[in-house]
Amino acid sequence: MRPENQSSVSQFLLLGLPIPPGQQDVFFTLFLGMYLTTVLGNLLIILLIRLDSSLHTPMYFFLSHLAFSDISLSSVIVPKMLINMQTQQQSISYVGCISQLYFFILFAGLDNFLLAVMAYDRYVAICHPLHYTTIMREGLCVLLVAGSWILSCVHDLLHTLLLVRLSFSANNTIPHFYCDLAALLKLSCSDVSLNKLMIFTEAGMLFFLPFGVILGSYIRIGTIMLRVPSAKRLFKTFSTCGSHLSVVFLYYGTATGVYFFSSSWGSKDIIASVMYAVVTPMLNPFIYSLRNRDIKQALQMCVNRVKFFKQ
Repeated sequence: MRPENQSSVSQFLLLGLPIPPGQQDVFFTLFLGMYLTTVLGNLLIILLIRLDSSLHTPMYFFLSHLAFSDISLSSVIVPKMLINMQTQQQSISYVGCISQLYFFILFAGLDNFLLAVMAYDRYVAICHPLHYTTIMREGLCVLLVAGSWILSCVHDLLHTLLLVRLSFSANNTIPHFYCDLAALLKLSCSDVSLNKLMIFTEAGMLFFLPFGVILGSYIRIGTIMLRVPSAKRLFKTFSTCGSHLSVVFLYYGTATGVYFFSSSWGSKDIIASVMYAVVTPMLNPFIYSLRNRDIKQALQMCVNRVKFFKQ
């Protein structure tokens, strides 16, 4: 590589979303509303779990961490995107870009691990109900969440450190609305074979391992249900697992549909990122509140308390 084709990049240019001319304000309002809904909805979930003692169970302990992760994941991407849409300033500093990528990978990975932990919790609750409190004790719950954070941080730090060792070309334009790892690797002048190897091995393993836990948990649950079929038992199982299954289908179903059935690499990557960073974190609180009786009861009690104090 010739020296003139390399440079010490101090900033990158984010092309943003492919929004038609004249519709910036419409999309700005849309994404701002979705972001505020995400933050307020997930904060409400966390608040209800903290205030209602009946929700101090392993499942809702994991859900509160998932809600926090969703807020963080969306906050890493959306505010910068909104600022760029409003100001028409597409630049982001090198440090800002690396920081954004770091936290995006961190919270995306954390979501993945927490969904697996929640699937295991549902497996124990349905397949070993008499031993549930013994197995899912407080120490194990804390350990599972701490392990999810640690694995996410190690995974994230590994890819970030491999990225910062690279040099980048004078063409610093990222065809995305945030600093995407694949897009940054395409801009690099350095040998990125090690980065790609780690993506396909370590990152792939850490993606499919939680998915395998989720799949195995629900296969085991289905097997138990089929042994003694009962409409009442099936309804109870669905009410217990329905919300989590909906989130799992939304998270993994979107990834599968976009990455395996889209024809354009650029468009499918942007669509997937919008789903992960904006749509899915916004929908999760609605899924858990609309399909979960405990959350709805806690919300009703909270509303009644507010009305009582206003009297």
